[in-house]
Amino acid sequence: MKVIFLASLAVLLSTVAQAQEVNMPPQNPHLANSSYSMGHGNPSQQDAVSQSGPSGPSQTLRPDQIEYQHTGPAHFGAATSGVYPDGKRVFWSNGIDRIVKIDYDSWEVVSEYFFPGVEVYDEERANESIADFNANNNGVFALVRAFREMSKLRDLSNLYTVLGADHIYYVGSKTGLITAYGDADPNDSSSAIVKKAEFQLPPDLTGPVMGLNMTYDGWLIAATEHGYIAAVKSDFSEAHTVRLHFSEGAEEKETGATGKGWIRNGFAIDDDGGIYIASQDHMHKVIWTGDGLSVDEKEGAWTARYLNSWGQGTGATPSLMGFGEEDPFVVITDGENLMNVVLFWRNDIPTDWKQLKDTPDRRIAGMLPADMGDPELAALQSEQSVIVKGYGALVVNNTPRNIPWYLPERASTLMISMAGSNPEYQPYGVQKFEWNPALRRLENGWVNTDISSPSSVPMASMGSDSVYLIGARDNQWTLEALDWATGESEFYYVIGGQRYNVLFSGTLLDEDGRIHYGTPWGRVRLNTKIEP
Repeated sequence: MKVIFLASLAVLLSTVAQAQEVNMPPQNPHLANSSYSMGHGNPSQQDAVSQSGPSGPSQTLRPDQIEYQHTGPAHFGAATSGVYPDGKRVFWSNGIDRIVKIDYDSWEVVSEYFFPGVEVYDEERANESIADFNANNNGVFALVRAFREMSKLRDLSNLYTVLGADHIYYVGSKTGLITAYGDADPNDSSSAIVKKAEFQLPPDLTGPVMGLNMTYDGWLIAATEHGYIAAVKSDFSEAHTVRLHFSEGAEEKETGATGKGWIRNGFAIDDDGGIYIASQDHMHKVIWTGDGLSVDEKEGAWTARYLNSWGQGTGATPSLMGFGEEDPFVVITDGENLMNVVLFWRNDIPTDWKQLKDTPDRRIAGMLPADMGDPELAALQSEQSVIVKGYGALVVNNTPRNIPWYLPERASTLMISMAGSNPEYQPYGVQKFEWNPALRRLENGWVNTDISSPSSVPMASMGSDSVYLIGARDNQWTLEALDWATGESEFYYVIGGQRYNVLFSGTLLDEDGRIHYGTPWGRVRLNTKIEP
C-alpha cells in the first residue's frame, strides 16, 4: 500500500478530531431539497455530501447490482429532485441530445425531452461502440475510435444546470440561452418534460455560458467565457450584469475550443452574496447585493492573481472551504505545469497576514504543489475540481502514464477518456492537503499512489468519512473507497468493462447512499443493497 504520510502525527490526530466538527455549507432554500441539486452538489461546489456511502468488503459486483440506462452521451451529472406531491423523487440529467428524468426508486427512465435539430444517439449505436472498446482499447486504432467518440462532445451546448425547489430545471447554453424545463403535471414526477420559459442573455454579453448557479435569495447567476456575469431572476423577468476585471480582450485569449476560454469552469456562491469565479490568470469575488452585481472593492469584491505558466488557467471549478466559525477560503488548482493547490482568503485578509513566499498575491493563504509525493515530478494537471470536506482538499492525477510517440501531448485527453482504464495509459495518484488553523498554514496530508482515478470527479461523504471515485484495475472499471483521514484503501468494487467508463463524470451519492455516475452512453447506479 503506497500511502505516504506527509503530515506529523499531531496534524493527523487533529484531522481525525475535526472529522466530527466539520461544518457543511447552509442549504439553499431555492434549490431542490436534496444533497445534489446542481453540478458539484450545491452552490459551494465542494463535491461533499452528508450521507454515508457504500461499504466493504471488496467484491466483483453481480450484473443485477449494476443498474444501467441508455440516456445518450454526455450526461456528466444528475440533479436529485426534492419530493414531489406524489411522494417520489427523480433524477434530472441532460446531455448532447436530450434531457431525461430517471425514477429515484426504480432507476427507470420515465420521461425524455429531445433537443430540436440535434442528432439522436440511439442505443444500438452505443452498443456498437461499447463492443468495439471492449474488444480493444489500446493502440492506434482504439485511439482513432476514441477521437471519433470524443468528437461528439463538440456538439455539447447544454452543460450547466440547476434544479430549483419547485422542480424547475434550468439549463445554460453556449449560445447564451437559459431555458427552464419542468413537468407537464407538477404533481406527477413521471409526467412529460416540457419547456416552461427561455431567457436570452443580451447580445453584448458575448461568449458561451460557462457556469450556472443560484444565490441564496433565488437569482440565477450565469458567467460567460468572455468574463460577463449576469444575475437573472428565476422567473426571467429581470436581469443585472457586470464584467470582470482584466477581461478586456478575453475574446482573443482562448487556448482551445469551447471550454478553454478566458473563463473555462463553473463557479461557487456563498450565502452572503459572494460569487467566486476563476479566469485565466485571476481569482475573482463578485458581490451580489440583492439588486445588482458589483466588482467594487468597497462592497467586498476582490481580484487576486494566481500562477499560470501553463497558460491555460485553472482546470478547476472553485470550491468553498470553511463555514461558521471556521477560517473561510476559496480553493482552486492553479495553471502551473505542476499545478498547485491554492487557498485564497474568502473575505477580509487578516490584518497581520504577511504575503507567502513565492506567491503572486497577499490574498493567497496557502499554496502547495500537487506532486503526488514525488519531489522530482515536473508536470501534473487535473481537469477536476478540488474536493473539499472540512479543512481537507483533495486532488487526483489525470496525466496519463504514457503518451504514444505519434500523438501530441495535448491529445492526452484521449488516453484518460475512452482508454482510461487501460494499464498502458491510466494515471495513478490521489493527494490530500489540510489547512492547519492553529498554525494558519496549508500542509500536506497524505498521498495514495496505488489508486487510479483516470477521469472521475470524486465525492466525499461526511457520514462514511470516506472519499469515493470511479477508478480502474486490470482494464476493468471500479468503485474505489478511501479513508478521508488516512488515504488508505477501504475497499473496492469491480464494476466491469467499457460500458462503465466514467468519462469525466461525477461520482455521485443518492439520498440512500448508492453510487451513480455518467458514462459515454448512459447512466449507471451501483445498488449493492440488492440481495442475491
